[in-house]
Amino acid sequence: MSAVALGAWRTRYELLQYVRSGDTVVFTFLFPIVLLALFSAIFGADGEYAPAPGLPPVPVAQMYLPAMLAGGMLLSGFQNLAMDIANERTNGMLKRLGATPLSPLSYFVGKIGQVGTTSVIQAALLIVFATVVYGVPLPTEPGKWLTFAWVFVLGVVASSLLGVALSAVPRSGRSASAVIIPIVLVVQFISGVYLFFFLLPDWLQTIAAVLPVKWMAQGMREIFLPPEYAVLEQHQEWNLAGVAIALTIWAVIGLLTARVTFRWSRRDA
Repeated sequence: MSAVALGAWRTRYELLQYVRSGDTVVFTFLFPIVLLALFSAIFGADGEYAPAPGLPPVPVAQMYLPAMLAGGMLLSGFQNLAMDIANERTNGMLKRLGATPLSPLSYFVGKIGQVGTTSVIQAALLIVFATVVYGVPLPTEPGKWLTFAWVFVLGVVASSLLGVALSAVPRSGRSASAVIIPIVLVVQFISGVYLFFFLLPDWLQTIAAVLPVKWMAQGMREIFLPPEYAVLEQHQEWNLAGVAIALTIWAVIGLLTARVTFRWSRRDA
């Protein structure tokens, strides 16, 4: 079998293992929905929200939906994948896989396939929840959904590859959550997942511009927010070309770093 064919087979295996981990499934799918509901309840008590004079008011859930979609990609690809691989390395599963014909490329394909599948389900549930419960309007232009597709794919691939690379940082599976979760939380706050990006100080927005999550959220804002809201961005434009370039660069960085740092055995093995 080719490396890609083995990766496709590995994707099926990864999905079966994922479904059997009930707590991970519930947390991954419900966490963004719960956050969207909490933020909407806290900040949306007065109805629709206009962040600046002259901008059309929208439901608070519509303001938070792009950030929750970006945060969900980060959660599925970056956080969960990094912790899963660190645990698999600690319990010896990766060492056993290293003795099989499975190549690192096929292993990466399987992991990214699992993350991509679960991320699609997570995003669909989040969008349906925002639409049904909070009346968030969905875009009707096909071009918007085409943009959604490539931003989503690039975001998932970049997050997954960076998660594989980050899995080499924890010295054991036991310390993985203590190492990875703080990094994820800081990145989310800096990137405007929990706070509206336009409320962040300029120097923090500049730091966020180096991180992939900011670009994922910015691409999603172009899709789900009115065009007038572009004035709230760092340079007062959606800059989809910048979104594509930034996410592609991060995907390449993740791939190269993962390929260099990935190992089947623990550091002390």
